[in-house]
Amino acid sequence: MTSSASVPSALPTAAPSTSSAVAPSDGTARADTIELAESIRAVSVRLSRRLREQSTVGDFTPSQKNVIVRLDRDGAATLSALARAEGMKPQSMAAILSVLSEASVVQREPDPGDKRQHLWSLTDHAHESLLAGRAARTDWLVRAVRATLSAREEAELRRGIALLTEVIGNRVD
Repeated sequence: MTSSASVPSALPTAAPSTSSAVAPSDGTARADTIELAESIRAVSVRLSRRLREQSTVGDFTPSQKNVIVRLDRDGAATLSALARAEGMKPQSMAAILSVLSEASVVQREPDPGDKRQHLWSLTDHAHESLLAGRAARTDWLVRAVRATLSAREEAELRRGIALLTEVIGNRVD
């Protein structure tokens, strides 16, 4: 999709990189496209940090957080299904689930389809904590947008998000 929307000239600048930017191997990247890509990356990192500051999932490792988010998004799953989905060995997943169970974040119940298996799911408290965390992050972002942008700038941001969503959805592997 081609867009006639122009890129704002006042892109947030990232800290200078110690290594020079590498253009795609086909040599088609223009300097301004490389700068745009670096700016998008830098802004996404800063936004992620600011959102994490607003609410946390607790003091869990990234692997543990991934399992929490997966169970929240996809629902109950067996240990083997979780291990496959996370690309790890069942023994590693068992260790993660053990820690999360001790912290009352996950619970297990017999799988109604196979009594030899257990289904792991989030506890009600963990689910409520996730919802509260998301609400806190959304609230912060709403306040930041309202305090910073005019109605016209909000519309520009919506368009920018639509374009970024399109870029992210475009598989360029």
